[in-house]
Amino acid sequence: MVKRKLTKKDIDRVREIEGFPVGTDEDIIALANAPFYTACPNPFINDYISEYGTDYDESKDDYHKAPYTSDVSEGKHDPLYMAHSYHTKVPYKAIMRYIMHYTKPGDIVFDGFCGTGMTGVAAQMCGNVDVCREIGITDTNLIGERHAIVSDISPEAAFIAHNYNSKVDINKFHDTALKIINECKNECGWVYETDSEGHSLLPGTINYTIWSEVYVCPHCSKEVVFWDASVEKDIEKTRKKPVCTYCGVELKKADCEKVMEHVWDEQANETTLQPKSVPIRINYECGGKRYTKSPDENDLAVIKKIEELKIGYWYPSNLMMNIGTAWGDQWRAGYHVGMTRVNHFYFKRNLYVLAKCFDLIEKEEDESIKSLLKFWMSSIYSRSHKLNRYMPDHHRHVGPLSGTLYIPAFQAEINIISLLEDKLDSVMNLGVIQGNSCISNQSATDLRNIKDKSIDYIFVDPPFGDNLQYSELNFIQEAWLKCETNNKEEAIINNSQHKGIYEYQKLMEESFCEFYRILKPNRWITVEFHNSKNAVWNSLQEALQKAGFIIADVRTLDKQKGTTKQLSYSMAVKQDLVISAYRPKEQSIQKMISNAGSEETAWAFVNEHLENLPTVIINNNKILPVQERQGYLLFDRMVAYHIIKGIPIPLDATDFYTGLAEKYLCRDGMYFLPDQVNEYDLARIKNDFESVQLAFAVTNEKTAIGWLYNQLSEPKTYSDIQPKFMQEVKSIDKYEAIPELAVLLEENFIQNQKGEWYIPDVTKEGDIAKLREKKLIKEFEGYMQSKGKLKLFRSEAIKAGFSMLWKNKNYKAIVDVSNRLPEKIIQEDQNLLMYYDISLSRI
Repeated sequence: MVKRKLTKKDIDRVREIEGFPVGTDEDIIALANAPFYTACPNPFINDYISEYGTDYDESKDDYHKAPYTSDVSEGKHDPLYMAHSYHTKVPYKAIMRYIMHYTKPGDIVFDGFCGTGMTGVAAQMCGNVDVCREIGITDTNLIGERHAIVSDISPEAAFIAHNYNSKVDINKFHDTALKIINECKNECGWVYETDSEGHSLLPGTINYTIWSEVYVCPHCSKEVVFWDASVEKDIEKTRKKPVCTYCGVELKKADCEKVMEHVWDEQANETTLQPKSVPIRINYECGGKRYTKSPDENDLAVIKKIEELKIGYWYPSNLMMNIGTAWGDQWRAGYHVGMTRVNHFYFKRNLYVLAKCFDLIEKEEDESIKSLLKFWMSSIYSRSHKLNRYMPDHHRHVGPLSGTLYIPAFQAEINIISLLEDKLDSVMNLGVIQGNSCISNQSATDLRNIKDKSIDYIFVDPPFGDNLQYSELNFIQEAWLKCETNNKEEAIINNSQHKGIYEYQKLMEESFCEFYRILKPNRWITVEFHNSKNAVWNSLQEALQKAGFIIADVRTLDKQKGTTKQLSYSMAVKQDLVISAYRPKEQSIQKMISNAGSEETAWAFVNEHLENLPTVIINNNKILPVQERQGYLLFDRMVAYHIIKGIPIPLDATDFYTGLAEKYLCRDGMYFLPDQVNEYDLARIKNDFESVQLAFAVTNEKTAIGWLYNQLSEPKTYSDIQPKFMQEVKSIDKYEAIPELAVLLEENFIQNQKGEWYIPDVTKEGDIAKLREKKLIKEFEGYMQSKGKLKLFRSEAIKAGFSMLWKNKNYKAIVDVSNRLPEKIIQEDQNLLMYYDISLSRI
């Protein structure tokens, strides 16, 4: 594609697309590097597809891939990965493994929640022989660059992604960056000079200055420097409890008010009340060695001079989230008091140097170089403001608290010029990028600028519930770009935006529907998931299924280096889940619709699903079970797909299990197509089958049955099982009426002549299921006849009842019973949620 200028006419073509950023046309044009990157929905995406993609023709399509079934572990220390930070990033080498499995060289991959654009980097690096060898790929047929289209609703994310995925004259960038550093030193260097205290005749260079907030003692009303109250003198060790330096009374930070002082804001042309901070320590360098000192009279004079200085260059002074005080879910009265504008997050010294640097960058005429210079400047963002924490016990600054806009009591003001010098070498690693991905800035809920069935593979790491408030966290940096997130369609849970779990799921469903539309049939989407909440996990899976995707496999991705929370809290999620799902062939869908009501729709689904599942998974010479090939999961997937497509469910569980046994070959409790079973049998001869004993926390009927299935891998008597079962039943779900052990065994298992219970043979599974279903339906009918909120019930009976009502098209009854259940029960069970949502839309 030929380089061109973005125009207002181009912008008008995409202005109505959801997620169009908040900014003037002039600022959007200034950021753009068309046609590959536009700081708005990219109007040239289909041109990119026409040049690099291939049209889909199902009659000629011979694509076939089973899901990628290896758990992936990849570190975050790659120099290219480290060039710029972001709230969440997937190592590009991990993504490469998925891309190279699902695609061939020249294919187009897509990421609609791209963050810093690692999917684009991965697509390009698939053509780098050395990197491919590093991750263990040597097949020359697989090695070759893929083309990428990546998009994000955040202007900050899209901007970073553009610079990660664009070819640039890296040497010219380096020379220009050095000139900017030198000009900043010439004008601003004096703000980081300090007396070297006899170490040299020359002044020292400040590395960082530690500032402490000042509080009012609630006992004596004196102004207390919090450092003096909470840090042991001379040894920099935090006291167990702060003590007022005047009255000696122990202090609770929560009971202390911050001292406020008037500060003039030249950009906003107003005086504001800001929290008072005082300098405590200066870490500086002189003659190649580092020293620490308390601020002397000269240091205080320099700080006073800076405070009285008129900066004279532009810097952002936007109201936070354009509303000022109490600006969103990230706002906290305890530590954001007075901080209503972007510039309030910076010490004036650093704001002055940043404004000077930005002014020099704006004068650069080469658009590509200017863009990378802004990328370089934004790469130091996380250490350039008051969010940067100093921890006395560690004797160092440790950066911001991730995922927050937390203002610490002790703040480290780092030398901006030194930060830029240190980051320059890291940014130079972008010189390995030899191509251009296509970058867009828009919501994933509206991809109308991408044509149908044009994408060969999708990898996404979407936002998960309320984990991160991206638009709020990005607002400060986006203010420097002069383009801000239009968060109306931001897929998060956020009280300030009036978005709960339901709104989040709807936004994710709209996004996945768009992904489904642009993905070629019979192709794959990989979704990375990081959240510990069942409700979010179920919402995501339901959104995928309602969009039309069929889930085939779930694996783990270990990014190795965890966040502070992951490293500190035992209950934190330490690995991400990776969902593999596919878009069915259109011919299969049409066949199901035309045969609606016939049991052939069930077997058409099973045939295609088995075809797309991994045949055999081997790890350390052991065959791992493919859970999706088990009868009950095949039944669940079949039922869900029929419901979502609005097709009558043709078989009950009894007939389905009987049909499975008749039509398919069974090995180790898993079902195979005839042309798959030979591969499995051969692997079985060479390897051992590993019957994985999962660790079940028995909290409800379903997990109790799962626990029993693991225990009864060999027949056992009731007396053998009962003591272990009682040990496992420790914390029952609040509303769960879990049956007695004897009932669970009677309804789900078979007893032999020796009195031992064992797992039913698959040929008899249908009879067992039918008997169990009758008992569950009877119990459900009792729930329907009762009145008021259901406070204790069997969730399995609810599911059986909903299935019966669905077959009878009694959607109102499903909604009525759902409204009598606790909301948490519906939200955290994807099957119940699916029945409820679709029934609600039909009454």
